[in-house]
Amino acid sequence: MTFPVIGVVGGGQLARMMAPAATALGFELRVLAEAEDVSAVSAVAKAPIGDYTDLDHLLEFSRGLDVMTFDHEHVPTAHLRSLIAAGVNVHPGPDALVNAQDKLVMRAAIDRLELPNPRWAAVADVAELIAFGEDTGWPVVLKMPRGGYDGKGVRIVGSADEAGESADWFHAMSPLLAEAKVDFSRELSAMVARTPDGESRAWPVVHTIQVDGVCDEVIAPALDIPVEVAAAAENAAVRIATELGVTGVMAVELFETPGVGAGFLINELAMRPHNTGHWTQDGSVTSQFEQHLRAILNLPLGATDLLGPVVVMKNFLGGENQDLFSAYPAALAWEPAAKVHCYGKAVRPGRKIGHVNLVGDSAAGVATVRSRATAVADIIRTGRPQAGAAPETSQETA
Repeated sequence: MTFPVIGVVGGGQLARMMAPAATALGFELRVLAEAEDVSAVSAVAKAPIGDYTDLDHLLEFSRGLDVMTFDHEHVPTAHLRSLIAAGVNVHPGPDALVNAQDKLVMRAAIDRLELPNPRWAAVADVAELIAFGEDTGWPVVLKMPRGGYDGKGVRIVGSADEAGESADWFHAMSPLLAEAKVDFSRELSAMVARTPDGESRAWPVVHTIQVDGVCDEVIAPALDIPVEVAAAAENAAVRIATELGVTGVMAVELFETPGVGAGFLINELAMRPHNTGHWTQDGSVTSQFEQHLRAILNLPLGATDLLGPVVVMKNFLGGENQDLFSAYPAALAWEPAAKVHCYGKAVRPGRKIGHVNLVGDSAAGVATVRSRATAVADIIRTGRPQAGAAPETSQETA
């Protein structure tokens, strides 16, 4: 019996972080890379260069694979249907993935499932945007249905006068998605994995902190969340995965709305491993990357228990330090319990280039865990050691 061969379309950091999980299980991971210098190329033995928008490239890449999966959601839906018609085992499939590719399709699906949705509408032009804003109240969040990520393709429209400034977006894509701006206390993420046979497992709901539209920090589990709200959010994620036929890992990004409705509203879906799940690499019995591979191969799913009372994930973006490794001695000495994950990317300001995970042994000490994870990330990003001596490893991060 041979071990399976898994193909990942897209060579970003998510594909890169699937590689160690595949190696540990004895699987072969191949990547269809956008260029020779993308993140995942150095992590796998086979990484042909190809265009994911070209069906012939996808078909060529599919030869010899047991299953094809994705580092991103941007492969055209029609191509996915053609791959399946050609006998390729694709997970997640196009009927599920379209809900992560197209925000208008996703909003309609959440309504259909009668799960907590903000007020929304498809708007074809500036006049319809103004009508929506006058009905729901300003400001309004305007989103491009396809192609947006990390805050790109999103703008806040504060008034009818400002709506006219969005005319260029309607020329580029129409209709757009308009949403009532949600008054929320914090952002959450509920992650779940599901197999083709329907087994599903959820991780605890986590608190995510966004800066300029980019995930900056994750605290697992979300602290001080009512038990019934956490349970309802997990159940919503499982139900979405089940009803939409999702296979693999899915993240459901949420707005927490204390005392209003279910206590949360659904923001967006991602049908792949996700930044808000990176903490699972060092803080969960089964990482999101291993779980994704298990799920798409229809293997039994792993346990999702935390390895400590609290886990913090801290992203670091490109900064002034171009030689990241030069900062490792100071960063690793500062907090020996920290786990550093670097994506092998060229450093550019604002670009995600890595993250730090740190497990604490007390939820009450989460502030200390956060500050220590942040210190390690800052040393790598800036190349400058923190002032003063490195803290001694304590029970908080043992």
